[in-house]
Amino acid sequence: MTPERIMAWAIPAFFVSIAIEFVVARLRGHKAYRSNDAINSLGLGVISQIVGVFTKLLSVGMYAWCAQHLAPFRLPANSVAVWISALLLYDFLYYWLHRMGHEVNVLWAAHVVHHQSEDYNLTTALRQTGSGVLLGWLFYLPMALLGYPVEVFVIVALIDLLYQFWVHTGEIGKLGWFDRVFCSPSNHRAHHAVNDRYLDKNYGGILILWDRLFGTFTEEDDRDPPVFGTRSPLQSWNPLWANAEIYWAMAQDAWHAERWRDKLQLWFRPPGWRPADVAARFPKPAFDIDHPRYDPPMSRGLTVYLIVQFALLLGMSMHFLALVPIGSLPLLLGYAAYLVASLCVLGVLMEGRVSALWLEGVRVVATALVSVLSGRWFGIAHLDGYMALAIASIFGLSALALPWLRGDQRAQLVHPGAAPV
Repeated sequence: MTPERIMAWAIPAFFVSIAIEFVVARLRGHKAYRSNDAINSLGLGVISQIVGVFTKLLSVGMYAWCAQHLAPFRLPANSVAVWISALLLYDFLYYWLHRMGHEVNVLWAAHVVHHQSEDYNLTTALRQTGSGVLLGWLFYLPMALLGYPVEVFVIVALIDLLYQFWVHTGEIGKLGWFDRVFCSPSNHRAHHAVNDRYLDKNYGGILILWDRLFGTFTEEDDRDPPVFGTRSPLQSWNPLWANAEIYWAMAQDAWHAERWRDKLQLWFRPPGWRPADVAARFPKPAFDIDHPRYDPPMSRGLTVYLIVQFALLLGMSMHFLALVPIGSLPLLLGYAAYLVASLCVLGVLMEGRVSALWLEGVRVVATALVSVLSGRWFGIAHLDGYMALAIASIFGLSALALPWLRGDQRAQLVHPGAAPV
C-alpha cells in the first residue's frame, strides 16, 4: 500500500477521532477544545502538508540519492526482519531528532510549532511545522547508508508518525505497563508541558524505552498537572508567524549581538540562550506559568463563520493534494498561495484585528468572482454551471455576512458574556 493510500484512509479517521474526543470531553465536563485553537492547529497541519508537496525532493530525494550512491549494499524490501529493524532504527533516530529539536535553537525554531498550542487534544497532533524538512532529513541518513530501501524508509516514517496521533489526548489516563514501554498519552502529555518537572522530557515516538535508556524519562504526576504551550507564548493565530517567530527572534538577536562568535553560536545554543549583551539591552519578561491563555473574544456568529470557512478550505486542500500528481508547478504554487493566504486571513479574523473583515471581504469576493467570470478553478478548466453558481453563492453570501459579523463581534466585545463561544 502506498503512503498516499494510507493517508487517504488516515485523514477521515483523524477527524472521526477528533469528533469522538470532543464528545467524550464534553460528557466528562472537560473543556478540551477551543474553536480558535483547533482551527489554528489544523491550519498549520494543512500548511505543513502543502509545504511537503514542494519539499519532498529534498527529504526523500536526498535519502534516495545517498541510498543509491553511498550505501555499500541494499537490504531486501521483502524481508520481515528488514521492516522490523527499520522501524526500530527509525524510531531511535527520531528520538535524537526530537531531542535535538529541544536542545538546539535552530531545530527548536522548526519544532516549536508543534508545542505552541496551550490546549492538548487530537488537533494538536496535526499541528506540524512547515520548516522541519530543512534540516530534519539529515538525522535519517544513517538508514540510507545502511542500505534500507527508500520505500521501506517512507512507510516506516509514516507508521511512526501515525502512531503519535493518538497520544495527543487528555481523555486517556495512565495505562500501567504500557506507559513503561511505549510512548503513551500520559507520557506525551508530560512532554508537552512547560512545568519544571516535565521540561524537555519524553522524546520517544513509539517507544519510551529510549528515554529510559538515555535519562530523559519522567512520569506524569497527578499532583502537578501539565500546563501546555511554550515558555515564550506565541500570542497569535497567524500560521505564518507561528512558523517564523523563533527564526525572527534569533535573527534579531544575531543582528544585535556585538561579537561575531555570539552571532554564530546563537543558532546552535539551547533554546532561550541569548548573548549577554543582547539580553542586557533587550530584556524579555520572565516566564509566568500562570499567565492567561491567549484567547481573544469571538462572538458565536464569528465562530460559526470561521468553522464554515475553514471546512471549505479543508476541502480545497484535499483537492490540492489530489492535483499533485497531475498539476503543473505554476498551478500548484498558485493554489498553495491561495490556501496559505486564506488561512492567514482566518487567523487575523480570530485575532480581532481591524483589518480582518476587509481582508476577508477581498478574499471571499475575489473567490466568488473568479469562479463566475472565468468559469474555472485551480485544476478545473471548465467549471460545471451549477458548480460555478454554488461557489459564487457560498462566497457571495459570506461577503454579505461580514457587515453583520462586524456588529455581532462588537456586541461581544461590549458584553463578553452575551454570546459565549
